[in-house]
Amino acid sequence: MTEQTTSAPTVRVIGPQEGDRSRLGGLTNRFMIDGADTQSRFSLVEHSFDPRALAAPMHRHRNEDEYTFIVEGRMGAVLGDEEVFGTKGDLIFKPRGQWHTFWNAGDEPLVVLELISPAGLEQLFRSFTEFDGPPDPNRLAEMAARYGCEADFPATYPVVERHGLAF
Repeated sequence: MTEQTTSAPTVRVIGPQEGDRSRLGGLTNRFMIDGADTQSRFSLVEHSFDPRALAAPMHRHRNEDEYTFIVEGRMGAVLGDEEVFGTKGDLIFKPRGQWHTFWNAGDEPLVVLELISPAGLEQLFRSFTEFDGPPDPNRLAEMAARYGCEADFPATYPVVERHGLAF
């Protein structure tokens, strides 16, 4: 019988200014814990939204569940056929395979912590640094497909119009 060794995660404190960042439109992503830190079990990303900013087009991913904890502000989300809203302290669950989108539903900043399980989808958010201006929908859809995501832009526009969102 051979003994299997694994290295223990490094204990650390992640300060409020630490972590790599990417920005796309009115959304800033701060990468706090990557899958490489957790043997791909989960990742943790902080999303900071400008007022009335949409996070992403209507989309679904086949491999990951997302748990969004609202730190400050008001968040709106379409989850399947349901539209929901949450505020500071609420947790919104977005299961794999479900069409969804989410946005800042207020005129103040929105900050959420996004737990992604298993990890991997955070790398899509990292790839947003490739854009030097507004993203081309076709290119964004191609990038998402590499991570097992489908995007539905036509389903997104009614949400944008109904809530006066920036996309």
